[in-house]
Amino acid sequence: MPSILITGGAGFIGVNSAHHFASRGWDVTLVDNLSRRGTEDNLAWLQGRAKVQFHRVDVRDASAIAAVLRSVKPDVVLHLAAQVAVTTSVTNPREDFEINALGTFNVLEAVRLESPASFFIYASTNKVYGKMHDVPVIERNGRYEYEHLTQGVSEQQPLDFHSPYGCSKGVADQYTIDYSRIYGLKTVALRQSCIYGTRQFGIEDQGWVAWFTIAAVLGKTITIYGDGKQIRDVLHVEDLARAYEAAYVNRDRVNGRAFNIGGGPGNTMSLLELLSYLEDELKIKIPLKWDQWRPGDQPVFVCDLTQAREQLGWAPKISVREGVKSLSHWVADNASLFAWLK
Repeated sequence: MPSILITGGAGFIGVNSAHHFASRGWDVTLVDNLSRRGTEDNLAWLQGRAKVQFHRVDVRDASAIAAVLRSVKPDVVLHLAAQVAVTTSVTNPREDFEINALGTFNVLEAVRLESPASFFIYASTNKVYGKMHDVPVIERNGRYEYEHLTQGVSEQQPLDFHSPYGCSKGVADQYTIDYSRIYGLKTVALRQSCIYGTRQFGIEDQGWVAWFTIAAVLGKTITIYGDGKQIRDVLHVEDLARAYEAAYVNRDRVNGRAFNIGGGPGNTMSLLELLSYLEDELKIKIPLKWDQWRPGDQPVFVCDLTQAREQLGWAPKISVREGVKSLSHWVADNASLFAWLK
């Protein structure tokens, strides 16, 4: 079976992806510096369910990541390690750049020099498209929607990095594509939109679906930035792991390209709609606070999944309501993991 190395492998997406591949017989190696809250718990959970190799390495350490690639030489490198919050990037743009831009450069260089046959998958973001001022947005039925893009945003939308986070992730996105052109590596950038699911320790400035769900279950006040009518297409992490596998299966076809990966038009939800759903599901009233819009926050983002369907043979399977219900049950059953919030 193939082998995969996952950077950021003890994070939310990392452990779910590792479990997905390990359960299919892949050899799985994880790289993580265990700096984020919940990563040690995630790693212990995964090691209790799957045979994986683990290296405690920071992607900012070029020599250390090169040594791992030299030793493992995996069939796939899934690069997830990142600073993931827009607000944190505004507060500390240097650290954001060093993790997201320089860290990705370090991993790409390690692949180029130590394991050039590896297929490199980069977890990019919809933030590379910026605020899309040129795309008309209207308000309809208490939510924002694109006036004309009924299928969502395609990969042809011009890039417009906004916020330090958007810049650092966008730099890494473009390096990923260019390393295919210039050095002949097999690479793909997946521009992900609002991933959620179990083992996500979401906080207020990132992972909003998880954070709203965790806060609602634990009775915490939720802050709405903006007016709550902004919508996103949300994607369950299990569907995302299938997309990673589909990219590998179709690696020759997708090499050197970028694809939008999200819930698509069939899995959209506004902030207010998610709150309403959680109140109905949990039979509670959620306390709210309101604050200003955050830098780079888009009133709407919905992926056009046409290219993902045609080139990857992939589409989401888990509906947003099914996924959020499952997440709320997991949070309730694992409340001890969130003791730091009490």
